[in-house]
Amino acid sequence: MNHTRILALIDDLRAASAETACVEFKENNFAPAVIGKYISALANAAALAERNFAYLLWGVRDFDHAVTGTYFEPDAVKHQGQPLAFWLAQRLNPDVAFSFQVVAHPDGRLVLLEIPAATTSPVEFERAAYIRIGSATPRLSDYPDRQKALWNKLQPYLWESGLAAQFLKYDEVLARIDYASYFDLTGQPLPVNRRSIFERLSQDQIIAPDVGGRWNITNLGAILFAKCLDDFDFRIARKAVRFTAYNGPGRTDMVTHRHDEPRGYAAGFAGLVDYIDRLLPRNEQIGKAFRTEHPLFPSIAIRELVVNALIHQDMTITGAGPSIELFSNRLEITNPGKPLISPDRFIDSPPRSRNEALAAFMRRMKLCEEQGTGIDKVVAAVELYQLPPPDFRVRDDGIEATCAVLFAPRRFADMTVEERIRACYQHAVLKFLNGESMKNSSLRARFGIDTRNAAQVSQVIRRSRDHQLIKAADPAHPQAGYVPFWA
Repeated sequence: MNHTRILALIDDLRAASAETACVEFKENNFAPAVIGKYISALANAAALAERNFAYLLWGVRDFDHAVTGTYFEPDAVKHQGQPLAFWLAQRLNPDVAFSFQVVAHPDGRLVLLEIPAATTSPVEFERAAYIRIGSATPRLSDYPDRQKALWNKLQPYLWESGLAAQFLKYDEVLARIDYASYFDLTGQPLPVNRRSIFERLSQDQIIAPDVGGRWNITNLGAILFAKCLDDFDFRIARKAVRFTAYNGPGRTDMVTHRHDEPRGYAAGFAGLVDYIDRLLPRNEQIGKAFRTEHPLFPSIAIRELVVNALIHQDMTITGAGPSIELFSNRLEITNPGKPLISPDRFIDSPPRSRNEALAAFMRRMKLCEEQGTGIDKVVAAVELYQLPPPDFRVRDDGIEATCAVLFAPRRFADMTVEERIRACYQHAVLKFLNGESMKNSSLRARFGIDTRNAAQVSQVIRRSRDHQLIKAADPAHPQAGYVPFWA
């Protein structure tokens, strides 16, 4: 922790008129069991007060908060033959990432114990949970109303609310955050003064106030609106989107283009999509009088798959970010982390995201479709272009990842059996979502096959039924068509 920030934090803690539920002052009382109870009580109190941290500060007098100094040496204290921090950690459940800091304050030596707020469950010390009431630390179970309130407040750690940068001056925040893009994309007029800019950014949790009149940038703010992701540490910088184009069908072929998008996802999204679109090959179609060019892949499909990769990735996987790879015969869009729902149900299931705040913000800025419609539009666009069906894969080649693949145009005769079956299933899903049943005629149209080759489509339907991907819409009426297996 930055020493200047620690001093500012201590000044803020001491400036309070009295001990709060999230702060305790001590001079030289460092009995291990007492510290353990305080960690439990303060962690639970911080969660109840919706604070990120609570603090125990040695070397400050309780009644007037004057600095008296302390001789407490946390690294030197042992209890029952074990270092103090290790002894405490063994007796706390769930695990608490507390940390001791020895502080050289101008008025005396201090020790600061920073305690993260409870998240998934109340923090217990030696199988008992404690809470702060005034300056007392009773058992939480003795106060059922507070216990119930605490359970209602608890939630798992949300990556978006974590901090990407701390203790920044006003100008440092403005140098790192593309606030103009924020106001433009959210449809708000740009305020005329800095105070109003910071109020808006804070309301949307792009930034958060820190101690000493400084500011923090949240992970959400950095990943969406960073002017340059490399201005942050590797947890953010390595989440930049990488685009690579090859001149053949494999990764061993020569790289023709490489682009690491430096900006945050929202600030750089339009530029990234335009960059990809400019590099895509075009198919030329000749009409009655004019030649027209169409992109190799539907633009809406690329847009939706890219934004899905951004919002559904597992942000806790460090050292890996979304990647887009263009080959001569396909486009692969990959994001770190396994999907929360089966790839077979991407089309019809409402999406579940690990990053709900990020997803909501992207929808608010109209950078992605409303919940549950993005993959539907991808598959529908692919059918309109009569391309091979997209493939949604789960990979595990060192890092678990989700991959969506768009394939270049190929005739029905050149599609594999697996691709034909997958196209049949996806077509049945789209029809079902539109309140219809898939029929031989609709699948023929999807593949661009005329009635003379209807038997080929019947064979695809039969194989799809054998794989239990579709079923008869009404077994008593064979002409009713087919629906997905889960319908």
